[in-house]
Amino acid sequence: MDNFIIHILVVDDDEGIRSLVKKYLNENKFLVTTAQNAEDAQKKIEIIKFDLIILDIMMPGKTGIEFIQENKQSLETPIILLTAKGESSDRIEGLEVGADDYLPKPFEPKELILRIKNILKKTVQAEQKRIVEFKNIKVDLNKLLIFKGEQEFKINNTEKIILEKMINNPGKTFSRDDIGRLIELDKERSIDVIITRLRKKIEIDPKNPKFLQTIRGAGYVLWIE
Repeated sequence: MDNFIIHILVVDDDEGIRSLVKKYLNENKFLVTTAQNAEDAQKKIEIIKFDLIILDIMMPGKTGIEFIQENKQSLETPIILLTAKGESSDRIEGLEVGADDYLPKPFEPKELILRIKNILKKTVQAEQKRIVEFKNIKVDLNKLLIFKGEQEFKINNTEKIILEKMINNPGKTFSRDDIGRLIELDKERSIDVIITRLRKKIEIDPKNPKFLQTIRGAGYVLWIE
C-alpha cells in the first residue's frame, strides 16, 4: 500500500518540532500538513479529512486537550498526543478525552512511526469489520449499502445501527426491547416493520429468512457464519 494516501496533520506551536516530524513522516512516505496551533488545526480539519492527527498538548491559546474536547463529537480521526510532560496524569487525561496514543517529548523517530503504523493498522481492521460478506450478500456499513447479487439497496441510519450491532454479535438474539433501545423506539410494530424491510434487502427469500431470523418469543438473530 502506498503510504502517500495517508494524510497526517501535525499540530505543534514549535516550528522546529513541526519541521522535524514532517521530515520523519515524509521519509516514510506519508503526506503531511502542519498547523501551528489549535485554531489553525480547526480550520484545516473543516476542509480536509485527515487519516491521523499528531497533536501537541501544551500550546498557546487552546490546548490539545481542549481541541479534542471541542471536536470529539464530530472528529473520528485517530489522535496521537505529543507533550513535553511525561507525567502519568497528563497521559491519562489525554486518553480519557479521546486520544488514541500518547508520546512524550523527546521521542525517537522510529517509535513515532511505529505508533502511527499500529494505529492505522487498527483503523483499517475496524473499517474492514464494517464490510461483511456472506453467501452472495455484501453489507457495506461505511457506504450504507447492501449488495445482493446484481441488486443494490440503500439502508438508512436506523437500519445501519441495527445491522452493525447484529453483525458484531452474530448468533446473539436481540429482543424487541433491545432493538428499541438501540434506535430509541418503543413501538414493537414499528420494529417489526424495520426488520421486514431489512429482510427484503438481505434475504434471497424474505418470507423464509436464512440470515435474519425470528426466535419465537425472544426476538431476532442474525446468522452470518
